Amino acid sequence: MNPSNNLHIQLEGIGKKFGSEWIFKNLNLSLNPGDKLAVLGGNGSGKSTLLQVISGYVLPNAGKLVFKNGETTEDAENFKNHLSIAAPYLELIEDYTLPELIEHCAVYKPFLNKLSTKEIIETAELKHAENKYIKNYSSGMKQRAKLTLAVLADCPLLLLDEPASNLDKNAIDWYMKLVGWYGANKTIIVCSNSVKEEYELCDKVLNVMEYK
Repeated sequence: MNPSNNLHIQLEGIGKKFGSEWIFKNLNLSLNPGDKLAVLGGNGSGKSTLLQVISGYVLPNAGKLVFKNGETTEDAENFKNHLSIAAPYLELIEDYTLPELIEHCAVYKPFLNKLSTKEIIETAELKHAENKYIKNYSSGMKQRAKLTLAVLADCPLLLLDEPASNLDKNAIDWYMKLVGWYGANKTIIVCSNSVKEEYELCDKVLNVMEYK
């Protein structure tokens, strides 16, 4: 169902500070292809910042990141094309309908198994709202759209920040099935405020509070 994953990620002495305060420092981490990592910590602990550093959106103040995809080593700036992300602070294009949003995203990153727009909408369980503008979606529907676009992107690395945000119990069950099915071969990093359902799939745990 998923393409092979040859991704290795190495964080070597990574540190990030705001002003004179270190959010985390001396963080070392090694992830092999297909690893599932939960990054735990309360609000303001730095877990979202760590995810942004790994994504290349935020630069660290110390240390380095090494991404190796097969035999090719890339820096964070170039590697961003090989990852997808869903997070509360990332906005969708609100003046698009869902089919328009999917087709827009496909221009930049293809979807797994050449899934059609119709199949992606059905996977998101949003067919009833496909002709609505995203700005008229509820917060839960927007979260479904974010997660679907991120999980179904044909990328070896999937970054999820508090994926259960705005999801009710039925939607959390849907999320777990979505990631279990389409994320099986992906390397996945999930940031969570210790909501167990968000990171139940993970086999490794990192508590960012240990790197203060």
